[in-house]
Amino acid sequence: MPSPTPRTRTRIPRLRANSRLGKYKIEARLSEGEFSHLYRAFDTIEGHRVALKIPHPHLADDQFLASFRNEARLAAGIQHPCILSLKDASIIDDHFVLVYPLGEESLADRLTRRISSQNLNLIIEQCLEGLAELHSHRIMHCDIKPENFIMFPGPAVRLADFGIARQAMRTLHASGSGTLGYMAPEQAMGKPSFRSDVFAMGLLLYRMITGQLPEYPFKWPPPEYSRLRRKARPAFIAIIRKSMDVQPRRRFRDADALHRAYLAMRKSALF
Repeated sequence: MPSPTPRTRTRIPRLRANSRLGKYKIEARLSEGEFSHLYRAFDTIEGHRVALKIPHPHLADDQFLASFRNEARLAAGIQHPCILSLKDASIIDDHFVLVYPLGEESLADRLTRRISSQNLNLIIEQCLEGLAELHSHRIMHCDIKPENFIMFPGPAVRLADFGIARQAMRTLHASGSGTLGYMAPEQAMGKPSFRSDVFAMGLLLYRMITGQLPEYPFKWPPPEYSRLRRKARPAFIAIIRKSMDVQPRRRFRDADALHRAYLAMRKSALF
């Protein structure tokens, strides 16, 4: 598997707290990713808080923005409780702005604290259902990781960032940079498929249960396997193992097949 090439980080201009962007008042910067900033903002017309995702200006050429617009149309066409809905996509003061409901935190943040087995079962089921719904629309995500699942009260979980993930992945591959993390081996070689998302989901499931993210070359059993055996049912362990097989043809063909295998257990994933 190729290693990412080091790159000097470009200093990205940020919107300041209390500044205005159209009807939105910027309250805080929530995060900075490889391709965009995420802000918490207050909608001064509708009277509630939202999340604003704004691509970095140095990436926002015509081709990149055309891809964002096309994917925003796809996102707007999917309405599902496990998918983060797109509220708006528009140009505001020369910024391309994607507007989303504001969650409580990411799944990555939530995984830093203890989660009861009951709540973890709920989170797992919703993660699987969200990706299955996306694949049912024949859309690959290409960036499945805990940062891209957003937590809401319940607990409710919604899959985010599928609208820009494929363009982001193409840019990363072209530049030879980026973090491998949850990336399937074939995706790192520039050949992603629905099975690549299944692989990433398998890694995420393993991490959610054991607290350990398996690493290349992804030999079975991974670290903390004894913890997985203590917490997860054998049938669910078999599902995880099949999902994270390094050979794509041995995995579930897509997230719908993975989700159906999970539902066929007719029991919770964890003891």
